[in-house]
Amino acid sequence: LSNPFELFGQWLDAAIDEKLIEANAMIVATVSASGVPSTRTVLMKMWSQDGFVFGSNFSSQKGDEIALNPHVSLLFYWAALERQVRISGTCARCTDEESNQLFERRPVDARISATVSPQSQVIPDRAWLEAETAQLRQSLDPGTAPERPDFWGGYRVTATAFEFWQGRSNRMHDRIRYQLEGNAWKADRLAP
Repeated sequence: LSNPFELFGQWLDAAIDEKLIEANAMIVATVSASGVPSTRTVLMKMWSQDGFVFGSNFSSQKGDEIALNPHVSLLFYWAALERQVRISGTCARCTDEESNQLFERRPVDARISATVSPQSQVIPDRAWLEAETAQLRQSLDPGTAPERPDFWGGYRVTATAFEFWQGRSNRMHDRIRYQLEGNAWKADRLAP
């Protein structure tokens, strides 16, 4: 395929069709101010040729690292299919409107958690977190959820490179790399 997004869509659909748990889970790699890489798993909430979107606390470790260095790497790994996709690109905050839409689609408990949790910060103990959660729940009218806090929102990773890896039992894996050159994608086959 001449467009890596088409292949990504086919592979993601295959993972979903196989009913893999959290087929939309992706590892996000960032780099600290001192150059130390950091990875974590997040859930991709939307994707298109404009990018791959996830939500997070802007003041979290990943948020701080993205603010310092917007170059990130994503990894989707579907072990049952012997497939992985690596994506390199730049990361930026989504618009407020997009972030509001992401937040409103979250289950109420996830909205509450995002509102009370000072993600990546040291907290006294679990009891403190549970007390903050209970306090917020009590402050809400029945059947309502908190509005999106200013410190939470969406991030979009705009891809500049993809690598598709298909495992094979003889270890002669298939690796196809796509790199953005100007406005076109250049595809190459890599040795396993």
